[in-house]
Amino acid sequence: MILLVLAALLWVGVHIGISGTALRGRAVALMGEAGFTIAFSVLSVVAIGLLVLAWQGAETAPVWFAPAWLRWIIALLMLPAFVLFTCSLIGNPTAMGGGGLIAQGPRGIQRVTRHPMLISFALWSGLHVAGNGDTAAIVFFGAFLVTALAGMPSIDAKMARRHGEAWRSFAAASSILPFGAILAGRNRLVLREIGWIAPLLGVVLWAAVLHGHRHLFGVPALMLR
Repeated sequence: MILLVLAALLWVGVHIGISGTALRGRAVALMGEAGFTIAFSVLSVVAIGLLVLAWQGAETAPVWFAPAWLRWIIALLMLPAFVLFTCSLIGNPTAMGGGGLIAQGPRGIQRVTRHPMLISFALWSGLHVAGNGDTAAIVFFGAFLVTALAGMPSIDAKMARRHGEAWRSFAAASSILPFGAILAGRNRLVLREIGWIAPLLGVVLWAAVLHGHRHLFGVPALMLR
């Protein structure tokens, strides 16, 4: 368990302690943007590899047992996690990437949430913490949950420093919480901007993983009997 905790701290430290702090700027100054991106990607792969290996070999103890009805709720809530993930990859205007796109305001899935990928990771990890309930799973999935939750305000702060007033306008018309800006009247849902391919792919992936969970990960997603 000690190795798992250390691996989890390494994962969180890489993504929050480096990418989300002034250390990133110093590293970029030394290595350049391309050099930093390569080094960060390699370090991330190493960190997640160590985390997975440590989780697989960790001793664990139950803290709680998820009842059968909770597993059904978790399975249903994983659907929007998959949809948000695929929408973050397909048809996403990636307004985080440039001032010109930010100045245009939120589009597509970013009308729903400006952090669709991190929200999907937060849902996935949080639901798996609730569904497993043992110490090793809490540390393993908790590391991803902490990274996702802390990453959103960290990215917001970084974008505010880079883009100033354009970012403040973008943030005012969007929200971290899904549908928050829409429900508050600061934006509206425009389905044609999202399209149908990404949501459909999310549903297909959700159904495939739900069906093949036992074969992929060794445990069934649902206890049918």
